[in-house]
Amino acid sequence: MKKLIIIRTLLLFSASLSLLVSCTDVLNTEPITDKVRIAQDNNAQVLQNAADAELAMKSCNAIFASEFWQFDYFFLGDAGADVAYAGADGDEFFQIDEYRIIATNYVIARDWGHLTDDVKRCNLILNYVNDVPDLSPERKKEMIGEASLYRALTRFMGVQIWGDFPIVNTTITAINNQNFDEIYPSLFPSRKPIAEVYASIIADCEVAMANAPDNSFKFRANKGAAKALLAKVYATMPNPDWTKVNQYCGEIINTGGYSLMTTYDHLFDNKHEGNVESIWEVNGEGAGTNLNAWCTNVFLGNNWKKFNTPSHTLNNAFTANADAKRKASSIKRLPTTFADPYWTSFLQFPNPWKMRATDGTQNYYIFRLADIILLKAEALAHTGDLVGSMTLVNRIRTRVALPNVSPAISQDDAINKILNERFLELAFEGQRWYDLKREGKSIEILTQQTYTKLGVEVPMPYANNISQNDLIWPIPQSELDNNTNLTQNLGY
Repeated sequence: MKKLIIIRTLLLFSASLSLLVSCTDVLNTEPITDKVRIAQDNNAQVLQNAADAELAMKSCNAIFASEFWQFDYFFLGDAGADVAYAGADGDEFFQIDEYRIIATNYVIARDWGHLTDDVKRCNLILNYVNDVPDLSPERKKEMIGEASLYRALTRFMGVQIWGDFPIVNTTITAINNQNFDEIYPSLFPSRKPIAEVYASIIADCEVAMANAPDNSFKFRANKGAAKALLAKVYATMPNPDWTKVNQYCGEIINTGGYSLMTTYDHLFDNKHEGNVESIWEVNGEGAGTNLNAWCTNVFLGNNWKKFNTPSHTLNNAFTANADAKRKASSIKRLPTTFADPYWTSFLQFPNPWKMRATDGTQNYYIFRLADIILLKAEALAHTGDLVGSMTLVNRIRTRVALPNVSPAISQDDAINKILNERFLELAFEGQRWYDLKREGKSIEILTQQTYTKLGVEVPMPYANNISQNDLIWPIPQSELDNNTNLTQNLGY
């Protein structure tokens, strides 16, 4: 009887199956789902023709239009670390910034929803595209490669944020008494151990390397991006494989066809889209399109108080390193009318400056070459080549007219120098939180945050809040309430 009640309840809300391929209304994207026919039984063909398949693929591409990739990814990576303060308003965001998150935080709930929904979009392609009769074998291969990489990237974010994470590979197209036991694990999935999640990510990346478009397709999931993700995965997973990190970074650097942009600011001026440094780039197409890059308006402007206010820690680091070029490209001081506890000058209020186009056309990077060069530097440091590691750091510094760093005297010294360079190079690109976690430096560094008060540097009032439990988010309470197979993380 319990099974029948669940089935009837799910059928009453069968329209929610559109989440497999739909976008949220707030994103103002094309309602793809209505045009893709979802089968009424497990034996029916789900994607009936090439048009259905292309719409499902378009839905995968639209993953980057969600709040997670447009907003929360950058907020967690920057305000969750020492790049930025929360800014704006809303206790849920201050919770993240101040390491006091609770399981009912709606930002956490929406991000879990976005990432698990993104996996469903990918599964629709991966489960059914080979059955489409009027789609060429070459196009099927491309779609499988791209969807595999989207799924790998999505799970990579999930495992970094929550640790153990569900692995769902099945598209649910029908719910009935006959198939309920079979599909139950996909309807109400448990969290899988971190090692299993990483194994699934690696497998998807390998499929993407074999099938995705080549490196020249920078606005699509491509082979170079698959290698970049693999490098990040091998560096981040438990017991990192630094030899693999070195291998994949080396392939990107030496044979990927990429090079550093000569002028650092050209990376962000929105006039050099798909440039030689770009590996995988989100292509903002403007309002009313499949990919409206509305995120800039969340971080920049004066019509309401914005998020990701540049921190004193970052500002001081640019000054201490005499890093004028990257500071000018990362922080823009503009007049404001909003009060802020950490910056008191209304006429010279700092704003994040790497996203500047406010008409929905801003491009931003998932991976770019400088990130991978510095990741290879990490790999070399971890495998004992301190000289080679610092050579790569200096390659990044040369572009912005900075002197070479002093030679590393130990592995830890080399790692600290690399993290400092990543801090300056990748500020406001959503990387810092993950960098510090990867190197086990979060508590050591984030507890040292300060700000200027009455002309004196004083500790941030929340800097000592962070503990080991804060390095992963709680499972949303709403998900625990709906799925008894899920378990909560320690400390929540």
